[in-house]
Amino acid sequence: MTTNLPDGTTSGHAEVEPVHLDSARVAVLIPCYNEQATVAKVVRDYRAALPTAQVYVYDNNSTDRTAEIVADLEASDDRVHLRHEWRQGKGNVIHSMFRDIDADCYVMIDGDDTYPAEYAPQLVELVLTGRADMAIGDRLSTTYATQNKRPFHEMGNSVVRSLINHLFRCDITDIMTGYRAFSRTFVKGFPVLSRGFEIETEMSIHAVDKNLKVREVPIDYRDRPEGSASKLDTYSDGWKVLRTIFRLFKNYHPLAFFGIIGALFAIACAASFIPILVDYVRLGEVPRFPTLIVAVGLGMVAVLCWAVAVILDVEVAKSRQLYEVMTNYHDHIERLLSTSPSAARATLRRDAATVPGPDDTV
Repeated sequence: MTTNLPDGTTSGHAEVEPVHLDSARVAVLIPCYNEQATVAKVVRDYRAALPTAQVYVYDNNSTDRTAEIVADLEASDDRVHLRHEWRQGKGNVIHSMFRDIDADCYVMIDGDDTYPAEYAPQLVELVLTGRADMAIGDRLSTTYATQNKRPFHEMGNSVVRSLINHLFRCDITDIMTGYRAFSRTFVKGFPVLSRGFEIETEMSIHAVDKNLKVREVPIDYRDRPEGSASKLDTYSDGWKVLRTIFRLFKNYHPLAFFGIIGALFAIACAASFIPILVDYVRLGEVPRFPTLIVAVGLGMVAVLCWAVAVILDVEVAKSRQLYEVMTNYHDHIERLLSTSPSAARATLRRDAATVPGPDDTV
């Protein structure tokens, strides 16, 4: 099958075509939990597709032979590394991966052999050429509907996609794919807060909110092979994803979130107060004081919600500004380090000297 890419080219995937990246540091990140049936093939496929990359497999308390299999691969290949994350959950694994590993481009892939390795060079190229801070492997535009055998997963993907695209005013086709490539700017500036499978949703929303460059590459998807079982629980993990969406909507768009809540209280206030006002105009008195008190209380809550919305919106705007400043500073230091390490060290020393201490007045 041939897949059309965003830049108009096509990709046949009958075999792996390695990409040669002589100077760039590429890290392949593979979180694993009980993937003994597939992990060896996944590691070999990505070593073939990205021969200069370092492959990091993080075992997340597997009870099968996953860690043993990767340890054997590590012993025979100095570009394969086995590490352990003892806190359970994919989000916890990604937290350690992003904190521990330094690279110019990071490829995140699941260890279940559902994502073909031949697309990895395309995702890496988008990142390394500066066209993307996050390159997404889009399953939903190709074979996901026919290959996925788990009930309600396609419907869940559609619900999540519609919610995020509507709430965050974006247009991402595959929100929850586990096949992504990231720039160093994205990885080192991404605050990992989720602990489980909702981490992909958090990544997508972070990229949209921070106006990072996002590109999608349609990829083929294949269902898990015989003997490999999914760890994703449709209902409990689906609920966590929905909860994460609304939590991040509250955090990233407080003006809309609290503004809507305030509007609901205002409507309830009006519905309670208008009949009292009509009676007062008609009779010259207020026959229902308890209802009036409730209406006034609802109005006060509405005003309070709107005040909170405005204050938090200012804080979010300041946070975005700080993110941009810190990102620009980070990129500046990276460029200095690549051209003049001594100048970079001097800049860091000078900036450190100008940061006020806890006892200093500003």
